Parts: sequence; C-alpha cells; structure tokens
Amino acid sequence: MSFAQTALTATAKLWQMPINTPLGRMSLVASEAGLAGAWFDNQQHRPDIDQLPWGPSLHWLREAKQQIGEYFAGQRQQFELQLEAMGGSCFQQQVWQALRDIPFGRFTSYGQLAQHLNHPKGARAVGMAVGRNPWSIIVPCHRVVGANGALTGYAGGLDRKLALLQREGMLL
Repeated sequence: MSFAQTALTATAKLWQMPINTPLGRMSLVASEAGLAGAWFDNQQHRPDIDQLPWGPSLHWLREAKQQIGEYFAGQRQQFELQLEAMGGSCFQQQVWQALRDIPFGRFTSYGQLAQHLNHPKGARAVGMAVGRNPWSIIVPCHRVVGANGALTGYAGGLDRKLALLQREGMLL
C-alpha cells in the first residue's frame, strides 16, 4: 500500500505541491491538519505521491514553500510548521521529534541521539528512523553524522547533506 493510500485510509485527504530549491526539486505533501512530508524527487524512501492532487492554495503547502525559501535565502534557521505524521512507529516519531531539537549550525551523532533518547545501544535503530524522516530539511536529519564526524546516511544524498551542513556554517 502506498503512502497516499495509507493516509487516505486514515481518512486524511492529501495534496501535493512541487517546489524548486537550490538543491533540486522537492515535493511537499500536506493534509488539512499540517505538512505530511517534504522529499527531494530522487530521495530514498520517498513514497509514491505522484497521483496526489495538486494543492498549491492549501495553507500548509504555501507556508512550507515560503519557509523553505527563507531557509535557502539565509533568512530562517528554524521552521515553524504544523507537522502531521501520516505514519511511522512510536519510536520513529520520537526520533523525528528529537531531530527538531538539534540547533541550526550544530550537529550530533547517531550514538549521541540514541543516548538522548535513552537507547544507549540503539544508534543503528536511530539511524534507520532518521533515514525515514518524512520532512527533509524541515526536520533536520542532515544534522546527524557518524560517530567520528563522518558524513554518513542521508536519504537525499550525501552531496545534499554536505551542502546543507555547509549552508549552516559547519565544516566537516
């Protein structure tokens, strides 16, 4: 079952809007309750959303587009959007929430994030949850690196992860 079918089964109507960013085209998806996802077009784990209707007038899509534009223009460091998780386990949702606490211009490791979540041996599970984050850039999974500071795992591609970290002033 696709993302859209799962969400629709849960009685949520979804709309999409593609946007262009300096790092490539993204697709935004929202329900009336909030932003359900933001994925680069060739991102790993991107659900099949191509059949969703366009909704450029939907408030959450317009707001997400504006805030992403502000981020890339250097005018925004933190996103202020209502997020609507359309899936994910309880653990994944905990990880996604913890990602929102990583400040702009800072990074953490998968192991440190696991410690923060009281799962000291759960770095691999944390990494898998980080990789499934449905809100690229908005929920800053790009701010999580390997234990030695190495650029590892970014569903949007390591070149984008590096570009995002550099944009935020981090040199790795």
